[in-house]
Amino acid sequence: MTSRPPGQVRRFRMLLTRRQVAGPAWWSVVSRLPVYLMSLAMVLVVREQGGSYARAGLVAAFYTLGMALGSPLVARQVDRRGRRPVLLATGIAYPAALALLVASGGPGDRLQPVLAFAAGVLLPPANSVMRSLWARLPLADDERRTAYLWEALLTELLVIGAPLMLAGLMLADSAGLAVVAVATLGGAGSLGLALTRLPPGVAEAPAATPEAAPRLLGPLRSRALLALVAVMALSAVPIGLLTLAVPAFLDARGSTGTTGVVYACWGVGSALGALWLGRSQDGTPVHRRFPWLVLAFAAGAGLPLLAVSPLTLGLALAVGGVPIALVSASEMTLVSQVADGRLLTEAFTWASLATVVGDAVGQQVGGLLVEPAGPRAVFGAALAAGLAAALLAFGCRPLLGRSAPEEVQEPV
Repeated sequence: MTSRPPGQVRRFRMLLTRRQVAGPAWWSVVSRLPVYLMSLAMVLVVREQGGSYARAGLVAAFYTLGMALGSPLVARQVDRRGRRPVLLATGIAYPAALALLVASGGPGDRLQPVLAFAAGVLLPPANSVMRSLWARLPLADDERRTAYLWEALLTELLVIGAPLMLAGLMLADSAGLAVVAVATLGGAGSLGLALTRLPPGVAEAPAATPEAAPRLLGPLRSRALLALVAVMALSAVPIGLLTLAVPAFLDARGSTGTTGVVYACWGVGSALGALWLGRSQDGTPVHRRFPWLVLAFAAGAGLPLLAVSPLTLGLALAVGGVPIALVSASEMTLVSQVADGRLLTEAFTWASLATVVGDAVGQQVGGLLVEPAGPRAVFGAALAAGLAAALLAFGCRPLLGRSAPEEVQEPV
């Protein structure tokens, strides 16, 4: 009698409790807590100090700008020098910069935007470090797929859970102390990730030789990675569009108070998709299934066009969100396959930035469209952007099937 393959939850547990994997995996969870709430937290800090929303937006924008400009440079140092010195330095400097920002005084302090920019630059690169480690740890192919599916699911969990943790800390004290506490916790996670030993044979710095030093564009010299980054940016545009359209739809129906619950349906759908459909992704090469997943995501982005009430909108987002984690996991797998193996940390950083840029473009376009055209027009734009991303993914499929030459590590 043949045994049934383990369920997805059990596969996650088997991977994340494995010796020499559990340490970096769980430290990376702690180190990433600030990533998903700090922009919001800065707005709350400035408002608590008496600043206007305009001032709060300026400080948050400087933080985001620092993160966008600094993260590829920081990631490049990880690829050249190894994770340990970079994570140790940023794990100490990041909470220090945020503590100075909170202590800098009133909202008129000219140092606040500068400190926000510095904090963005110094954000520990835990996301890209862990994703590059998953590509280099001695895992079987199915374990690596499970790892990237876990990364996608973890993103959904942190997007929902990190702001709730911030809210709980604020109940106990002020927004400023909550920000310092979360930043310190994230810094401690970065120190833990830095000091955790890697399995034998896994190099700390794959590009630590002079001949491997990256040029100006680094991993973006790869046509396949450039194509993938373009697909990722375009795929993120519908998310930004829906971020504006959903509250506008609810506001028009007098249901603004349900916005948080309706948004949660989106994340719940994505998490359920990872748990329900994760096992079904093992048979087909990732570059072949990826365009179909993007097409399914595009169709899901268009489902809110059918909504007529908050309830039906929540259902549309839950069903439409099912492919999101699978798309994200496939993107990470493709990055690990098409990027130069010596420049993986920077490659994952550019991939993350692509989604941030796409999301920001979607929010900007949604903000311009939602008042003159209404939320349904923005829902339609989200469908169109998703279909454009799917078309690009199908067009790039042969390119994405070419793996970058690198040393392959055998599972242990």
